[in-house]
Amino acid sequence: MRRRLIQSTLAVVLVVIAVFGVSLVIVETRTISNSAQERVDSEAIRLAGIVDSRLFAAEDVTAEILRDQVGLDRYAVIRISGKPPIEVGAKPSGQVISSTEKGEEGETVTVQEPRSSVTREVGRTLLIIGLVALLAVIAAVLLAIRQANKLASPLTDLAETAERLGSGDPRPRHKRYGVPELDRVADVLDSSAERIARMLTAERRLAADASHQLRTPLTALSMRLEEITLTDDPDTVKEEANVALTQVERLTDVVERLLTNSRDPRAGNAVTFDLDEVIQQQLAEWRPAYRSAGRAIVSSGKRHLTAVGTPGAVAQVLAALIENSLMHGGGTVALRTRVTGNQAVIEVTDEGPGVPADLGARIFERTISGRNSTGIGLAVARDLAEADGGRLEMLQTQPPVFGLFLSRTPLKSAAVQDDEPTVR
Repeated sequence: MRRRLIQSTLAVVLVVIAVFGVSLVIVETRTISNSAQERVDSEAIRLAGIVDSRLFAAEDVTAEILRDQVGLDRYAVIRISGKPPIEVGAKPSGQVISSTEKGEEGETVTVQEPRSSVTREVGRTLLIIGLVALLAVIAAVLLAIRQANKLASPLTDLAETAERLGSGDPRPRHKRYGVPELDRVADVLDSSAERIARMLTAERRLAADASHQLRTPLTALSMRLEEITLTDDPDTVKEEANVALTQVERLTDVVERLLTNSRDPRAGNAVTFDLDEVIQQQLAEWRPAYRSAGRAIVSSGKRHLTAVGTPGAVAQVLAALIENSLMHGGGTVALRTRVTGNQAVIEVTDEGPGVPADLGARIFERTISGRNSTGIGLAVARDLAEADGGRLEMLQTQPPVFGLFLSRTPLKSAAVQDDEPTVR
């Protein structure tokens, strides 16, 4: 591109120099020739006047007297009737510029000048014009190189930016070049880089969330299937298969929920559902894992509570809290339900040491974990709760108490009543 810009600029300059230079040479040559002819004519008229004045005064007209009146590079011939011609100066050879004037006393004065003087003057003029043209060409080349660099370097930068985008590096450069068209391209590339960065972040977040949220359900499903392969009792097989089908449905709901949140976190399919069913399902799913760890999981509080939300999302939030207690807590894990205002609250607590004070305010941030875990579970749980119109809070750090707040709607067929804490 640089070479093309330089060549095109140089071609334009050469065309301009050729057109105007040739015209200038023609004009200057004619001007110099006319000026030389006018000098010779003026010399002849002046010399004829001198001869007229001397003849009128009856004075002698000789070459010695007229020598000072004729230029050094000129030749003059004065012809007076009845006298021999009077020659002043050296007669030039070759082409000459000549002028002849007739005086009032009948004499004839001829003045000649060699054309070589005109040729020399034309040559000097052509040399000056050539030097000026050369300077113009040099200036044009330097200007073309500067302009080519000014245009080509930004294009090279933009090409590198586009290549970086294609290779998966979506960092915007925020570099501008002072050329409106190139700056517009840079703006578009930076905007595209920011959009690609957001998309990549969303995809990576979705992959991490899906990996974290599906790990435990898949493990539980795998355990159910192993139990089916190890038993010959049809009733047991049927029971475990039904539980496995329920877990598959939950996995499907989890995947759909994660995809929905990745597209639009505000989108949701809120319905009125029974909290008891969701809690019972979680207890059934997690009880084998707690039994293997030598621990217990219980529930208590108000029964027959309803809430407005997505059952699958609420189940995922509870699963994240229960798993968190299994990994980081200790003793018995308790799920308590209660009512505050127009909200149903599910509290999840355990008998472990709790959350360190320095992590209490940041426990819901991604990558924040008290042990060697991913730090994703609680962050995903909070996002799911907020997408459902609820909220997830840490009510107490020692012992740890997490509260899931959901909008509440009473069932038509059953009244909400207080029960004593019971193990479900």
